[in-house]
Amino acid sequence: MRRRGLIVLLVVVLGAAGLLAVPASRNTLLSGAGWMLVAEDPPRKADIIIVSTDSLAAGILEAGKLVDAGYASRVALFERPPTPLQDELKRRGLPHVDLQVTSLELLHALGITDIEMIPAVVGTNDEGGVLQKWCVAKGIHSVLFVSVADHSRRTRRVLGRALAQHGIPVTVRWARFSQFDPDHWWLSRNGQRTEIVESQKLLVDVLRHPF
Repeated sequence: MRRRGLIVLLVVVLGAAGLLAVPASRNTLLSGAGWMLVAEDPPRKADIIIVSTDSLAAGILEAGKLVDAGYASRVALFERPPTPLQDELKRRGLPHVDLQVTSLELLHALGITDIEMIPAVVGTNDEGGVLQKWCVAKGIHSVLFVSVADHSRRTRRVLGRALAQHGIPVTVRWARFSQFDPDHWWLSRNGQRTEIVESQKLLVDVLRHPF
């Protein structure tokens, strides 16, 4: 499986190198590679809107738009246990940022008060297993999930496998203020790093779960 993945990746890289040699096709190819990471479903009503743990304020703003449009009234966030650094800053009485508190305050400022908390997760793959158990326990029958742009396609695949088999349809939307710009990712070092890392993760997911 590892050898097969390396061969596929090599073919993709060589093909990209050939196209990049033609100036007119360069931006189109690079933009296409960026949008390969992005996926989105038409919005539809759901029992709850869930904001991914890495989308932060961008995800909360997107959730607020969806609530205002009437797609759901409840919003769920993943818990954020305090880090050792936060604990130490708090112990010393120094300024520190509590992302969980800040996220809740932002939701309240947007007029959203019906909020649920989901156990903390580590990465996209972990979200699927945790959400499956949480949705069953809470009686959730449909989910509208807000992701960052560069994780959205892989997220849709992971959540589709984790929830669809339990009869829980998932609609994935990406936050419009995500840092990753699929049309210009190659213009910044952070965009380049994101494209490379997320493309590798998506490729691994496709090879492990081709159907």
